[in-house]
Amino acid sequence: MFKKFLDRYFKDLPSEVAALTGVSFSVALGFGIVAPVIPVFAKAFHVSALQASAVISVFAFMRFISATPSGWLVNRLGERAVLWVGLSIVAVSSLLAGFSQSYEQLLVLRGLGGTGSAMFTVSAMSLLLRSVDPQHRGRASSTYQSGFLLGGLAGPAVGGIVVGFSIRAPFFVYAMTLTIAAMVAFFALPKGLGRPDKSEGAAPAEPHMPLSSALKLREYWTAISYNLGAGITTFGLRNALLPLFVIEVLHKSARTSSIGFLFTSITQAAFLLPAGRLTDVRGRKPAMTIGITFMTLAMILIFSGETLTSYYLYMSLIGVGMAFLSAGAAAVIGDVVANRKGGPVVAFYQMTSDFGMIIGPLLAGYLRDATGSFRAPFGMSLVIVIIVAGFILTMPETKSRQYLHH
Repeated sequence: MFKKFLDRYFKDLPSEVAALTGVSFSVALGFGIVAPVIPVFAKAFHVSALQASAVISVFAFMRFISATPSGWLVNRLGERAVLWVGLSIVAVSSLLAGFSQSYEQLLVLRGLGGTGSAMFTVSAMSLLLRSVDPQHRGRASSTYQSGFLLGGLAGPAVGGIVVGFSIRAPFFVYAMTLTIAAMVAFFALPKGLGRPDKSEGAAPAEPHMPLSSALKLREYWTAISYNLGAGITTFGLRNALLPLFVIEVLHKSARTSSIGFLFTSITQAAFLLPAGRLTDVRGRKPAMTIGITFMTLAMILIFSGETLTSYYLYMSLIGVGMAFLSAGAAAVIGDVVANRKGGPVVAFYQMTSDFGMIIGPLLAGYLRDATGSFRAPFGMSLVIVIIVAGFILTMPETKSRQYLHH
C-alpha cells in the first residue's frame, strides 16, 4: 500500500524529487523538534533575553551571508556535493551544540549551522529545478515543499516527548535527522549529479545562467519581490506580532495563537499539490495571481477587523495564498534557469526571503511601538502585498518561454 502511495505521489516525477522530498522532511522534522528549545537552552547559561534571541538570529544571519558563496559552490562543485556537505555541517554543529558548555559555544555553533543550512537550501532547490522539465516544475516544487510542511507539523509533537528526557536531547535528535538527510543525499542521488560535464559535445554553449542575466528579466524580479514580501509579512509579521496581537487585542491565550498557525499549515498542505498541478497546466502567472488574491484578502481582513473570526480567516487564507505563490514563484525560477546551472540565481532568490525574515520583525516591532497600534504594521504588510500584486499582474508568462543567454 505504501509503495502504491509513493508511486502515485511521485508519478511522472524524476527520482531526484522523491529523494529531495525525503531530505526536506527529515530536516524539517528535526528543526521542528529543536526550534522551541533553542532560546530556553540559551537562557540556561544565565544570559539576557536579547542574547538568547541572538542564538536564533545568528542562524538566519549566517544563512543570509552564506547564500552567495553557496551559489558559487553549486556551479563549481555540483548540487549533490554541496547538498550533502551542507547537511553534514548542520548535523555536526547541532551535535556539538548539544554538548555546549557556554553561551559563546552555542552561539558559534548555531552560526556554523546557518552556513550549512544555506548550502543545503540553495543546492537542493537548484537541483530540484534542474531535474524536472517545464511541465512538472510546479508539481515538483510543491511536492518538495510538502516534505518541509509535514516535517514541520510533526516536529513539535515529537519534540514535546524528546525534551522530556533532557533539554539537550533535541539537539542530538536533530543531528540524527540531519545525518539521515545527508545519507539520503549521498546515496540516493546519483554520483556526479550536478557536476560540470567536460566531455566532448556534452556541455551546452552556455552551461550557466548568470545572475546578471536573470536580473534583466521582469519575471525574475517578480519572483524575488514575492520572496522578499513573504519574508517580511507572512514570516516576519506573522511570527513576531500575531502572537502578541492575539493576547493584547483579542484577549485570548497563546493556545488561540497556536490554533491559528495550525490553520495556516493545514490549508497550505491541502492546497500545495493542487497549486503545483495548476502551475504546470495553466501557467505560473495564473497560479501566482490566485495566490496573491488570497494573500490580499487576508491582509485586508487582519487590517480592518480585530475579531477572532477575522484572525482565523486570515491565518487560513495565508496558507492558501502561500501554496499557490510558492509553487508559481519556484517554477518561474526554474524557467529562468532553464535546466542550466544557476547557483547564484537561486541563491539570490533564497537571500531575499532570509533578508525579509531578518528585517520583517524589526519593522513590524518598530511600527507597533512607534504608533501604539497593530494597524500600522498590518497596513505596511497590505501595502507590500499590493506592490507584489502589481509585479505579478504585469509579468509575462514563463511556462513555455525559451531563455537565451544575454
